[in-house]
Amino acid sequence: MQPGDALVLFDGSGVEARATVQVVGRREVGVRIEAVRSVDRELPLAVTLAVGMPANERMDALVEKATELGMAALQPLVSERSVLQLEGERAARRRAHWQAVAVAAAEQCGRTRVPAIAPVQEVGAWLAALSAAPSGQGATSPGPRPEIEQGGDAAPAGAGGRWLLSAPDVDVATAPHGRERDRDVHVAGRRDSLVDATAALAALGSCRRLVVLSGPEGGLTHAERAAACARGFMPVGLGPRVLRADTAPLALLAWLGLGRHRHTAP
Repeated sequence: MQPGDALVLFDGSGVEARATVQVVGRREVGVRIEAVRSVDRELPLAVTLAVGMPANERMDALVEKATELGMAALQPLVSERSVLQLEGERAARRRAHWQAVAVAAAEQCGRTRVPAIAPVQEVGAWLAALSAAPSGQGATSPGPRPEIEQGGDAAPAGAGGRWLLSAPDVDVATAPHGRERDRDVHVAGRRDSLVDATAALAALGSCRRLVVLSGPEGGLTHAERAAACARGFMPVGLGPRVLRADTAPLALLAWLGLGRHRHTAP
C-alpha cells in the first residue's frame, strides 16, 4: 500500500477503524484514523470447539476454517486415540502458531473478534476441571455454563450448553465392496441413539454459549465419552454419515451460521 490508500484496522475484540495510510517506512506504517465503530459479525451462539487435534496440516486448516465460520474459542485436546501428541514447549509453539493462523483468518474474512486458542490439555484433565452437571440433569440435557479458559472476553456471558459431537454407542466401520472376492464389512452402530442437532439446539432455549467436544481421527474412547456425559455433554449427531475429525466441527459451525439457530430443519 502507498500513502493515500484507505484500509480498515481491527483490534481483535470487536472494534473496527477506517484509516488512511500516511507514511510507509521499512519497518512501520503510519496511518490516520478517520472513524471507529463496534462491529458484530459473530454467530448468535458463542461456540467453543474442544477438539481432539487432527494430525499433519489438518489442524491448521481446522483453525483457519473454524475462525472463518465463527467459532469463539478453541480448546486443543489430546485423547487416548490421538495421532498428534503434544506437550511442553512443542505444545506452546503450536498454540502460538494456531493463534497466528486465527488472526490471519479473521483478517481475511472480516471478523473483528479473534478466537482465543487455549493451551493444549489432556481430555480427561480438561473434563475433570469442568463444573459437574447440576443435580438431576442427565446426559440428554444441556449442561451449565462452561468454565473454560476463553482467553479474555472471547464469548458473551450467559448460560450455556454442552454437546458431544457424533458419538455413537458402538463404533461404525465400513469397507467398500462390490467385487465378488470382496468381503462386506459393516459393524452396525447405534447412531439412532444420538440426539438430532435441531432438537438439541431447540433444547438450548435462550442459551448464548455452547461447548462442542469432538474426538480425534480414532474417535473418543467409551471411557472418554462416559466422562463427557457425566459432565453434562449431550451426544449429538449431524446425520447418517461419519464425518472426519476435522470435518464434523466445521459442518456444525456452517450449519449454525446458515440460520439453523432459528430452529429450522436441517
